[in-house]
Amino acid sequence: MTPSPGSTAPHAEQSESDVAAVAERLVARFSSLSGCLVAYSGGVDSAVVAKAAFLALGDRALAVTGVSASLAAGELEAARRVAADIGIVHRTLATEEFASDAYLANAADRCFHCKSELYTRLRPLADELGLGAIVNGANADDRGDFRPGMTAADRQGVTSPLLEMGIDKQTVRRLAAHWRLEVADKPAMPCLSSRVAYGVSITPERLARIDAAERLLRELGFSTVRVRCHERELARLEAPLDELPRLLDETVRSHITRALLALGFTYVTVDLQGFRSGSFAPLVPVEALIAYARPPAQRPQD
Repeated sequence: MTPSPGSTAPHAEQSESDVAAVAERLVARFSSLSGCLVAYSGGVDSAVVAKAAFLALGDRALAVTGVSASLAAGELEAARRVAADIGIVHRTLATEEFASDAYLANAADRCFHCKSELYTRLRPLADELGLGAIVNGANADDRGDFRPGMTAADRQGVTSPLLEMGIDKQTVRRLAAHWRLEVADKPAMPCLSSRVAYGVSITPERLARIDAAERLLRELGFSTVRVRCHERELARLEAPLDELPRLLDETVRSHITRALLALGFTYVTVDLQGFRSGSFAPLVPVEALIAYARPPAQRPQD
């Protein structure tokens, strides 16, 4: 089956020339714009979008990172470093989602309130600078997930070039490697609030505790970890399945347990299913799934 013009071939079948062709089409996507503001976290998706925008528009492209207590320590500095490597102008913007009771309540639509706050603040900035378009880093793999933040993007006129072109996460990483971006193999790092179980309130103190716990685990050599926080400050640790034996080693387990209890967690548990993105998905109420359902996917556009 021949891929549609804007879509990408399966990761295993992509040659360097295939990736170069996708890169060329992505850059061309921005060429008709007078300017562009990239909602930029510094992760691989938004970095690839920022690179394409910069190659097409030069100083008419701007990357903006929203900053609040939900941003993990070290992520802002990393985002600045990658933006400098790309060459794109980078700004930070303080966001005020912590002033929203709906956000702090942490229902299943938390991301809608967070992204609404971000995009509401980005729009006047884009208009002031005459940039017009605002884009984000959502990719084709995000299409089938429960992502209320994408509803916020739709309402604010924020577009998703990677998703619209059918570019999936594996291809995003290939593009990042093609452009020699240091984030090509960087694990996903969603905001710290995504670690908190729905219905457990979001507080800066809780997020700082989670951030410190995850830093500890990374310092111990665990590659991709999540410390999920449940009621009564129960910590549920997720690590790749092949790293669970080491996590449960008596010396390592004791060290982690003592450290997390000292941080303020009441219980420390290990999830035997291992690391997986979206592990809170089974808790999403049907009403939320219906309320934030997006239109069926259309054919990718070039």
